[in-house]
Amino acid sequence: MSQGSNFVDYVKICCRSGKGGAGSAHLHRDKMTSTGGPDGGDGGRGGHVILKGNAQFWTLLHLKYRKHIIASDGGPGSSSTSSGKFGKDELLEVPLGTIAKDAETGEVLFEITEDGQTEILTPGGRGGLGNWHFKTSTLQTPRFAQPGESGKEQWVVLELKVLADVGLVGFPNAGKSTLLSVVSAAKPEIADYPFTTLVPNLGIVSYRGSQSFVMADIPGIIEGASKGKGLGYRFLRHIERNSVLLFMVPADTGRSIKAEYDILKSELLEYNPELMQKPHLLAITKSDMLDEELTAEMKQDLPANIPSIFISSVAQKGITELKDMIWKAINAEETSLISK
Repeated sequence: MSQGSNFVDYVKICCRSGKGGAGSAHLHRDKMTSTGGPDGGDGGRGGHVILKGNAQFWTLLHLKYRKHIIASDGGPGSSSTSSGKFGKDELLEVPLGTIAKDAETGEVLFEITEDGQTEILTPGGRGGLGNWHFKTSTLQTPRFAQPGESGKEQWVVLELKVLADVGLVGFPNAGKSTLLSVVSAAKPEIADYPFTTLVPNLGIVSYRGSQSFVMADIPGIIEGASKGKGLGYRFLRHIERNSVLLFMVPADTGRSIKAEYDILKSELLEYNPELMQKPHLLAITKSDMLDEELTAEMKQDLPANIPSIFISSVAQKGITELKDMIWKAINAEETSLISK
């Protein structure tokens, strides 16, 4: 299966919760009692449609062909104040970073960010009350009970935004996939033509022993991506969930390093200004082709106030130092969030 066919980050599904069971209007009767009082039980709740976070999932592929999710109805109440059976819930496991939206209004209902987190997407109908609830001093034998509430039906959009500590941002063939393959066990497709990477790839990067962080390779952005050109617009939303953004510019770029960084930054700014508040790092890739004199010259044209480093994934140049830089930025960001 190709990388483009098994990564699904957007699905639209119809969810229908179960109807609540009807309450019972039973009156107690046995061989010793012919005119007993009300003992009808309550109806059971209709089944919910529930989302649950699963850290082992990374795509919504398993929901792509399940357009209709239907929970079962609750059972009716019975005699001896016995409640009806609850309808069976429909549990949908989704990857972390999944956002649930109302398909008609676009309203964000909730988001799943933790493993094991559960949220009710479509609540089941309440079961009706049995007749024993309606007994009063003036109404000793009520012969009625409540019907169960109807279930709810709605179209919902599930949208995945990849959760990662650091996201790789750069034009096609900037060396993002190569870096990810070198520092992690991920095996992204690598080739010398643009848009080799068609979907985000995740890799766990080991850092100095037992520590690690998650790196995401976002498909290449092009100039105008925020306006819908190329593949970038489709995947820009994944950058929103990355704690740190690592901009990657190849040493053999036809522009200056600063000019290419500014273009990438402007695309993110147009898409979502909040991305400018994330820590930015800059890696100049393919630097094994540079000598010391050319490296020194290029350093004069680097963007100000952005931590930068010259690296070569193929030659393993600057990789350890890059990890140190990323780790420092990630922890600085976490400290900042805690302080807020």
